[in-house]
Order: sequence, then C-alpha cells, then structure tokens
Amino acid sequence: MGKIAQEHASSSTNTEHFYANLKPFDNFSQLTNFDRYLPLPYDWFIGIADVVQSTRAIEAGRYKAVNAVGAAVLVAITNALPKLRFPYVFGGDGATVAIPGKYLDEVRYELARTAAWAEDSLDLVLRVTIVPVSAIRAAGHDVRVARYAASENVSYAMFAGGGVAWAETQQKKGEFAIRRAPLDAKPNLSGLYCGFGPIPTKQGIILSVIALPVEQQRSYTALVADVLALIEFSSRRSGHPLPEDGPLPSWLGGEIQRLLSRDSPHANPLTGAADALRAIKTRIVFAAGIRMGRFEPFKYRREIWQNTDFRKFDDGLKMTVDCSPEIADAIEARLVSAQRSGVCLAGTHRQKSAHLTCYVPSNIQSDHVHFVDGAAGGYAAAAAKQKAGEAAARREWP
Repeated sequence: MGKIAQEHASSSTNTEHFYANLKPFDNFSQLTNFDRYLPLPYDWFIGIADVVQSTRAIEAGRYKAVNAVGAAVLVAITNALPKLRFPYVFGGDGATVAIPGKYLDEVRYELARTAAWAEDSLDLVLRVTIVPVSAIRAAGHDVRVARYAASENVSYAMFAGGGVAWAETQQKKGEFAIRRAPLDAKPNLSGLYCGFGPIPTKQGIILSVIALPVEQQRSYTALVADVLALIEFSSRRSGHPLPEDGPLPSWLGGEIQRLLSRDSPHANPLTGAADALRAIKTRIVFAAGIRMGRFEPFKYRREIWQNTDFRKFDDGLKMTVDCSPEIADAIEARLVSAQRSGVCLAGTHRQKSAHLTCYVPSNIQSDHVHFVDGAAGGYAAAAAKQKAGEAAARREWP
C-alpha cells in the first residue's frame, strides 16, 4: 500500500462518509488528472456483479434484460441503504460498487438477492463477488476514486489504480464469490425503470468504446485527450447519445418494465392490458408535456439528458457516444495505433441505437440517474473485442 493510502487509512476515524465528502469535478476532460483520485479507505470493500455469458444473451436480442440486471444491482443497494452515498459504476452487463465495511452484510445480502432475481425472473446468471480493498492492496494494486458531476443534481464515480480490474480478474477465477439467495428471493427494485425504447443515432453511429491503460503514463493521457477532442469536433453535444429534449418511453413499455410493474411474475390478460394502458398513458404524458401534480414532463426529460452516464473512467476510458462514421473511423484508428504502441488495450462496437436504463426514486426530484449502453452489444461487445485482441497486441509490443 502506498504512503498516501496508509496515511488516509490511519487518519480516518469515520470512513463511512469518505465518498460523500469528495469534491466533484465538472469538466470531463479532467478525468485523467489522477491527482484528484483519492484512495479508498482500507476498511472498504469492492462489490462486483456481471452477467455470465452476457455476449451470448445480447446476441439473442436480450440486451434490455442484461442492462436491467446491471442497473438492478445499483438500485437494490441504494434502496437498502438510502442514506449512504457510495461510489458505483454501471458496466452494461453488470456493475461495480465500493462500500464501507460497516455495511458489508447488507450489501452481501442485496447482491445475493439480486442474483436470485436475475436467474429466477430473467433466466440470467449473475455472478457476484465482494473483494476487500485490503486484499487488492496486498496484491500490489490500488483503488482510487473521484467524483464527476454530470449535472448540478447527479455525480458519478470514477475509479483508477488498477484495483477494480484486478478484482474482476479474481471474480472470473471464482475467488471471493457469493452464493445467490434462495429461490424467488427479490430485492427492492422500486425506482428501476426500463420503459424506454431504442434511441436512434442522429449522426450515424452509436459507438461503444473501451480503452484501458497498460500503465498510468503521459501517452495514455494524450490518447484520452485525442479521443475526447475527436468527439467534441464532431458534435456540440460531446457525443451525447440522447436528444437534448430527452427520450420518449416506448408505447407499450417493454417486457422488462411490465415484469417490474407486477407483484407477481404470472401474467394474465387483465394485468397485461393494464400494463399496456399504463405505458400508453406514460408515453402521451411525456410527449404532450401534460403536467400531473408536481411532475413536469418536459423538465424531467431535459434532466434525463443532463443526468445520463454516457462516459466514465473505470480503470480506463469507457463511453457510448453518438458520432459520424468518419469520426468513428478516426477514433478506432487512434486506438489501434495506441494499442500497437503498448499504450492501451482497446475495443469498440458500432450500432445504430442506444438503450437507457434508469433509477428514479422520485419523479419530482432532480436526482434521478440514467445508464446508457449500446442497443446491439454495447460495452459487452466492446469488451469482448478488447479481450480477443489483447494477446495479439501484446505480441506486437516492443
């Protein structure tokens, strides 16, 4: 463990509020200013969840279900610990959280219940793991965290130090595993919303990007700056995949949303009709801007655009952006060049639309959060390509 981490661990008497006390930054281009990332307290844990064989599920057209499971992890823990502000990252086919040791039992229980719900309700196996930060540092890695303010109302965590990537590797080896809960266990998923349809590209390509540093170095920082500059050059919206006035729910809500709206998974014609009518009403309210009590649809839709998590740093740059085919070509060429030079390991995936999964604890507050992924593979497909090309890339390095 480094000197800074030791000093932080020894000086912290109440580490529960470590993340809440971090000052957010609001300029995304500063994400590679690693001095602003602070080491997690020594008594914290990293929770990791990912859908097993997610690429195969996505290829079968089940990307909405895969994304719903990833977001459900974050919703379940947030609902169980509503007063705790903790760092997390949505990964498309899973999620990563960092939690104080004080809440270890609660988070372990929620991960186990979410895994049970994913398998029993959606027929997806969710692999869940909790790794002590102390074990990560003992292996020679670190977990450092920063907060990026996507808007005035919402901030997202950024992870650096290589510790999360190491923990993911241990998870795939079966280390630190947690068993799923008994049959039909279900976490509290209130606020999880999956009713948006595919959001089509406006510029030609929805590009999912993963670029992992081989080591923290100036060349990688320059690479990130170049990629961000290419996106800024092509779009005044920084590649944001959502329209500025916000997306509209699909007319029928979608299968996942109908499942979440029911207390019982067993549908009948009456519940199915009620679900459809509810979805149609929601679509009309959103499209027409019909105010209902304190709920203002146009304001809410604008906040969706502001609050969406479409770019992040999770031990590497990860983004789902809207860009032209020419800019996608330029980004991929820059990544290929950087990978051949030993600067990064990269993968990208192109599709024609994006998909949104949301956590809305209250539709009259402005702190609702929204997770975006590509609607035809997204981060999972980009990660598969990155891993497939890793061995060949390493052979080319000097």
